[in-house]
Amino acid sequence: MCELCREPLSGMPRRDFLRTVSTTAAGLSLSAGAAARAGAPASPAPMRKKALVRGAFIYPPSAQLHKEGYYSWPGSSFDAEGRQKAYSHRIRAMASELDMEIAMETGHLDTEEQVNRFIAEVKATKPDGLLLIPFKKGHWPHVVRIVDETGVPSVVLATLGVLLVPHVRQLHRKPGVMMISAQDDLDAVQQGMKMIRTGHWMANSLIANITGSEVVEKTVAKIGTRVRTVPHERFYSAFAEIPANSDVKALADQYWKGAKDIVEPNKEDVLDAAKTYFVLKDILGDEKADAVMMNCLPGLRRPHKHVPPCMGFMSLRDEGVAMGCESDLDATLTMMLLQSLFERPGFQHNPTVNTEKNHYVCAHCTSASRMAGVDAEPEPYILRSHAEAGWGCVPRVLFKPGQEVTIAKYLSSRDGETPQMLVYSGTMVGCPPIPPTGGCRTNAETTINELEDVCDLKGHHLCMIYGNHAEELRRFCQLYGINAVA
Repeated sequence: MCELCREPLSGMPRRDFLRTVSTTAAGLSLSAGAAARAGAPASPAPMRKKALVRGAFIYPPSAQLHKEGYYSWPGSSFDAEGRQKAYSHRIRAMASELDMEIAMETGHLDTEEQVNRFIAEVKATKPDGLLLIPFKKGHWPHVVRIVDETGVPSVVLATLGVLLVPHVRQLHRKPGVMMISAQDDLDAVQQGMKMIRTGHWMANSLIANITGSEVVEKTVAKIGTRVRTVPHERFYSAFAEIPANSDVKALADQYWKGAKDIVEPNKEDVLDAAKTYFVLKDILGDEKADAVMMNCLPGLRRPHKHVPPCMGFMSLRDEGVAMGCESDLDATLTMMLLQSLFERPGFQHNPTVNTEKNHYVCAHCTSASRMAGVDAEPEPYILRSHAEAGWGCVPRVLFKPGQEVTIAKYLSSRDGETPQMLVYSGTMVGCPPIPPTGGCRTNAETTINELEDVCDLKGHHLCMIYGNHAEELRRFCQLYGINAVA
């Protein structure tokens, strides 16, 4: 039987949940201040269950091995019971830090009967993941059997000196498994638990999609996220009706004073841009949504229905909320995944290349400014007009040269095919000047580590975050049966 490492399953307010899972709600972008935060609509608080992981240590009692007089690996000096106690203490702390349930068996699994019982309980309780820790080479078949028969995403930790290479190789590249063979590497286990927490969050999240004229809801295959349509007219009317109150003015003032430079927009443009934050925040709260995506282009064409929402997108991304441009579902899902896994907001962009330098170049008219995380200092930005529409106010965020980056795009499964994840990494070269460079207002020029010729890069509307997280992202893909490609 197991004991929960935390209190019984419980829900939590959406705002607190997002703060924990995606590091959100850390204050308005650009330090808009308490006045702007107070003016934001109250977010409803749906009840959510925490991610649940079932776990077990797998080995025979040391007293039995002593009686038999032969220990095999990990050997006669290995204190399995003592190691379990030490690991369990760290796992309890891990569960508390990640705000999830990690329910470890109170004892350990040794016999076939105990393994049968554990497998049956896993199938009945349907946890989000498994944590399996073998302390005996001869008990490895138990681990493989649990993984195969339950089909639950599994993190397996075997400290050095327990397994041989053929054992490790059995699960090292197996879909649905994160195999760790290292010296007491509980940090890697925590990384795996965070991945399982992310998978649970994605499966229980909702994206509000501002587009079209009908309310429709669907569920994304494989990943489980729900998508609910919010008709365009709702955004149009809300934008038309929102007053330029003190909260809107406070945010507009922060945009204006925080800008490194202001090119085309005037103060009225900036004031209207600030309104979009509050309209988007209202929809986010009313729908109890965890992310928003919007097909903004129809409203930017004549007759204008609203200003570009790009400043509102920037502020919400800076709070840790994924905001997808042009109702691109896969881009929005990608930003949600990246935010939850690495606590970094994403820059969704259009891709191109500099063939003479073999550099990747990407651009869009909005980006987070707090690219290093919601608690980090924002990058400098310039206020510009929307590049393609030619009016309004959008940010040109100036990324940090020399910064390592990850560039990715989740590609949803279609017709039953296995989903894919495009995964690249590189280093920021800089932001090409506009003019003479064309394209969208925020741009980035980077190297790409995985490609000899950057023209081979695949995909559209990829998402960039700060930090080289490519290998960890590939491990997440393996754990969830996603094909990582470049």
